[in-house]
Parts: sequence; structure tokens; C-alpha cells
Amino acid sequence: MSDRLDAILAEAVPGVCPAAVALIAVDGAVVAASAAGELVRYRDAAFTLAEYRPSASREAVFDLASISKLFTTAAVLSLAEEGVLGLDEPVAAWLPGRDPRITLRRLLTHTAGFQPTRRIDLELPDASPAARMAAMVSTPVTSPVGGPYLYSDVGLVMAGRVAELASGIPLDQLVRTRVTGPLNLTATGYRPVFSPPTQPTTDSGPPYEIGSPTPPAPAGGLSQGAADLSRVAATEWKPERRGPGCVRGEVHDETSYALGGVAGHAGVFGTADDVLALGEALRLGGGAALRPDTVAEMLRDQGVTDAPFRHGLGVRIGDPGIVGPLDDAFGHSGFTGTSLIVSPSRRLTAVLLTNAVHPVRGRPGIRDLRTAVATEALRLSS
Repeated sequence: MSDRLDAILAEAVPGVCPAAVALIAVDGAVVAASAAGELVRYRDAAFTLAEYRPSASREAVFDLASISKLFTTAAVLSLAEEGVLGLDEPVAAWLPGRDPRITLRRLLTHTAGFQPTRRIDLELPDASPAARMAAMVSTPVTSPVGGPYLYSDVGLVMAGRVAELASGIPLDQLVRTRVTGPLNLTATGYRPVFSPPTQPTTDSGPPYEIGSPTPPAPAGGLSQGAADLSRVAATEWKPERRGPGCVRGEVHDETSYALGGVAGHAGVFGTADDVLALGEALRLGGGAALRPDTVAEMLRDQGVTDAPFRHGLGVRIGDPGIVGPLDDAFGHSGFTGTSLIVSPSRRLTAVLLTNAVHPVRGRPGIRDLRTAVATEALRLSS
């Protein structure tokens, strides 16, 4: 194990993030693991310390944010393997009326011409998740289709919806049956929040306050594939949400939350070990989830123009914001402060999970932390 990794996290916590867990594996074996900080540190945006501050551990569950895109991509590619979906066929086959130039390949490479994001919660504050989804997949094309690169959550939301329509099951079930189940990612899933058995959640909010000891979970009360709230890291203080204090156990991303907590671009929660297992599966050709030729296409440079990195299908290659000195590494980052990087040439996978948006977003230093972990990973693989 690496004392250096411990020192890297210790230097970042709590200034950069209140909690952090990092894992580094070489040839599939974990060579360094570290956890630091507190899953819940603050009660509010004023950085008031919570009375109960559970320590982070390797078993902690974090909101993975945009790492969720890798799970959506894997589910879509699994359907493509079976011929249920075609990467280069118009999505209008499933979403009538859509621009015929829009394909899954363009959605997964952010070249479909959609705006970067759409705050459907603000546009339709009183609508149902279904009505909001209908509006999301009707988002107009506003930029050139086919490129240049324009990062868009809208595109991955649409890709997830197409996968639902093609498979006939909701996205969370699809990801479970096609990705997390086959890969045995038992602590990964959507919507890990639960209602205590004697005091059910109401519209006024859960009957417990963040920063207080978590009540016991009822039998069968957890989302399948997720974890009980006592293991989940808190994210941002959002007074507009139904519960008091900082968000915990429900997705941080506003659009995913407005869509019911399950969307193609965000919503997955998981542990560092499970994210590591996903990375290793991709490094080794897909494991039980995907065929090697499918993964090869996923990781192939798709020729996207005007991006600060190369782009595969749903995955970034050589993203300077997360790979540090590992120029050939692929992976993804998440807005909450998460990242997964995989270097095939170094036979290396590294995971960093944090809650850098707790209690507020915009705190400096997460890029430096990601670079430091990647640099340590390179040292350990040399």
C-alpha cells in the first residue's frame, strides 16, 4: 500500500473535499487504497459543522455524477451487440420526429448539436418526471450535427431514453441487468435513499436531518444494487429540496433529480471498488457485460474535432483534467468530484471518489487532486 496516497488525500481533506476514497490497481491487483475525511461534515452552506460526522471508508458510497455516462454507454452498447439498436441509425426510429441526422454514435460523442444542458426543473417546475423527459428528448438541435464537439447532458439523457424504449424496461433496471449485475457491482445503483420503517418520508421531507445518526434501514427498503444511507456521502446544500440540510442519498444533479433520479447522464451511486471493477472490465475487454470487439469500438478514437481530448463512445481518452501524466488513459470525471482513469499500456486503473461539492460547489483544488492521484498511479505502475 502507498503512504504517498494517504498523504495526497490527507492534504486535500477537508479543504478540497470533505471526504475522499482512492484506489489504484496494477494488473488487476489493488496496490494502493486510501480513505480520508467525513461523509457528512457540514450542516449548511455556511460550513457549520454537523454534530454527527461519520468517517469515510473504502465502503463509502458516492454520487458518481457523470461517471454514470459510462454505465449508460455500456447498456446501449449491450443492446447494439444484440442488434436491438444501431449506433448509426437515426434515433427517430424510437423518438419520432427527431432530426434524422441524430444517431446514438453522435449522442455518445457529444456531436449531435445539442446545448450543453437544459434545466428542465426550472422550465417545468410543476411537471411530472415523464413530462419533463418528453420535453428533454424534444430539445431542438442548435449547433452543427456531426461536430464540432459540444459536451451535452441532453445527448446522454436522450441515449438513455432510447435504450429504455428499445429494451422495454426502465434505465435503472437496464443498467442493473446489463452492466452492474453481470459485473457483480453489488454496491452500485440509482436512488439509494430509503424511508425509515416507522416514520415514512412525506412531501415535507425525510424525518431525519443530515448530520444526525442515520435510522436503521427497513428490510427490503433499499434500492437493489445500492447501499443504505449510513454509507452515502453528502453533497451540496440545496434548500429547494424536500429535506433539510445537504443532499444525501439522492442525486445531486438537478436535471437527473427532476427526471426522477434516473437519467442517462447522471444518477448512479457506487463505491470505489465497484468503479474500479468497471474500469478493469473495460481494460480487459468487457468481462461479462460486453464483447471485446464492442469495447474496442467504445475505446476507439471516434475522430471528434475541437475537443481538448480524444473521444470514444461515452468515454474520454487523454482528458487532461483527470489523467495527469497518463496520456493514453481513458475514463470520465464527475461534477461531484469523482473520476475513473484506465491506462491499458500501464495495465493500470485508478479511481478517485470525493464529494467536492459538499456543502457548496466551486471549491478549488479538485483538478490538482486528480492529477496527484494519477501521478501516484504512474509511479506505482513503473
